[in-house]
Amino acid sequence: MAPKSTALTTRVESGSPYQLDRDQTLRASSALLKHIKTFSQRKEASATTKNLLITDPTSPDNSVSEVEPIWLVLSAKKFITDKQQLKPRKVALPHSLNTSPNTSICLITPDPQRQFKDAIAHPSFPPDLAKRITKVISIKKLEAKCHSFEAKRQLRDSYDIFLADDRIISYLAKNLGKTFYKTTPKRPIPVNLRPPKPKEKKNAALPSTKPKKEPTDPSSLIAPPQIAKEIQRTLSTAQIHLHPSTTTSVKVGLASFTPEQVAANIEAVVAGLTDKLIAWRNVRAVHIKGPNTMALPIWLAEELWTDEGMILEDDEAAEAKAKAAQKGKKRKQGALEGSTNGGEEVLVKGTKRKEVDGVSKEEAAGESRRKKARRLAEEEMSKEMKERREKLRQQKKEARQMIEEKGAVEGERVDVESVVKETRKSKKAIEAV
Repeated sequence: MAPKSTALTTRVESGSPYQLDRDQTLRASSALLKHIKTFSQRKEASATTKNLLITDPTSPDNSVSEVEPIWLVLSAKKFITDKQQLKPRKVALPHSLNTSPNTSICLITPDPQRQFKDAIAHPSFPPDLAKRITKVISIKKLEAKCHSFEAKRQLRDSYDIFLADDRIISYLAKNLGKTFYKTTPKRPIPVNLRPPKPKEKKNAALPSTKPKKEPTDPSSLIAPPQIAKEIQRTLSTAQIHLHPSTTTSVKVGLASFTPEQVAANIEAVVAGLTDKLIAWRNVRAVHIKGPNTMALPIWLAEELWTDEGMILEDDEAAEAKAKAAQKGKKRKQGALEGSTNGGEEVLVKGTKRKEVDGVSKEEAAGESRRKKARRLAEEEMSKEMKERREKLRQQKKEARQMIEEKGAVEGERVDVESVVKETRKSKKAIEAV
């Protein structure tokens, strides 16, 4: 009996072929988590000291680190985007990656920062979330305090998650630099902290008699429960950083997750990518992997191209190949023709040719001798012209000296212009000879 095929490129039984197979996603998630767990146990058993920084004491299995991530790697057939995008795209996850109460959050806000501090300290703000937000800093204070690389590194290592108002997210790359943006995990995540828009008036033509509210007015700011809701929603998303390449990686789970949770997050991220950012026709492969593991395939494309018109049949491919070879021959022949001047062959060092384009070696040599004779005649003519010019300059110089001496002796004003004109006429007469 032939073995059952487990190829990932076969079409699904029903519906579009461009969709994930849930069973395959679950099998890959289970195998990856099992491998990470086994490798972690083996490493801890062989280690002489226990690593207290990466082991979660509250986890039922201390051999698995809670912070060890699982990545979804999506490969495309063409470039995903044309330019670097520092602002990440967000996809909602059914199982959040930031539920640990021990993670610290730094919130970067626009000025003034006092209004956001008061909102977090408000009684209506959830206390468990307020406890996790250990730092609130405005962009002006960030610019004033984080000038040196040492200050930026210290800020980066002091907190686990960085959130920033989406109104200032585009200015942070200049202030934080490669210390934050060289690695993906510590890049600030945009969060919407904008106040609600005012309701439209029934008759917009009539001017409003009410005074405009200042930005610092508490009634014009977002309410503390709404701030908490936006922050919790942002913490429950996966950040997608797009680059001008054919590959992107998204964090979809942790080693402490169950296979079902990882599979659900994978389906949500793939759906978010293919719905808005990358078309299914452009997806080449989908894999999942850990930090130190090989990539396990989840989905592979049947074709390696996006346009069927780019693929030729065997006869068309042979014909195109023959045309390309003929074009190469014509290009080479044109280069040989361009290397000859009036039938004269340009001799290249280390090459010997008896005949080029029907011209024999003797004819080429005779033409070369004639060319050399013409060049020597031109050199002699140019030498003679040079001597004539030099003679004319000497005559000019002598004429000026005579004019100056005559004017000094007779004390009369000499018409220099007329003398110069006569000298120019004599020059033209000499050149015409």
